[in-house]
Amino acid sequence: MTHMQRFIVSDIFGRTKALEQLASELSGNIEIIDPYNSEIMEFENEDAAYSYFTKRVGLHEYTDKISDAVKASNCHVSLLGFSVGASAIWKLSGNPDMNNIIGAVLFYGSQIRHYTEKDPLFPINLVFPKTEKHFSVAALISKLIQKDNVQIHRSNYHHGFMNYHSRNYSESAYKKYMQTLCNVPFNKSIHMVAFDGACRAVSGEDALRSGQANAPAPIPPKIPA
Repeated sequence: MTHMQRFIVSDIFGRTKALEQLASELSGNIEIIDPYNSEIMEFENEDAAYSYFTKRVGLHEYTDKISDAVKASNCHVSLLGFSVGASAIWKLSGNPDMNNIIGAVLFYGSQIRHYTEKDPLFPINLVFPKTEKHFSVAALISKLIQKDNVQIHRSNYHHGFMNYHSRNYSESAYKKYMQTLCNVPFNKSIHMVAFDGACRAVSGEDALRSGQANAPAPIPPKIPA
């Protein structure tokens, strides 16, 4: 395997014009994986998207779909996942059959909290939101921070900030993160991105500090290419 393929793994909204635009901004051989076989669903809102996804697809089936796409690729694979897509990538990250994956960047994969026993076999750069409604981000980070192949950043934004269709979309955050994602050469794994001031590194000490969920943290160092 000498070529690089980048898979963008969607959230519950699936393939959208906005996600296609995101893909077009990145360089390299890029393919979108979504839960709905590339059909643009045009959900009215997040609640409608969540209801449809949970009833018709589910995390386990979506994970299998991603696994099949990776296995079918004859290239080195780099993954960029959002929300449930990020969680699905995390879920398969300990599978030795996924040996052509060389790295991943996972944005706000909230279901990761149910699979903290996973030990990724490839490098993963986790980007967590400032807060989550149903669990403590700091507590989850404290469970993951010491794992091999895991780098963690905590953003100043909320779950969904990269998705134009999310109620938490932030145009300024999108631009910041896309600028740094776009700086990764097409022949490098996207996990090598360094977010600089767009988000903050989280140390084990920060994560374990009780009552300090939003405490400032240092800017992460550059990740060597």
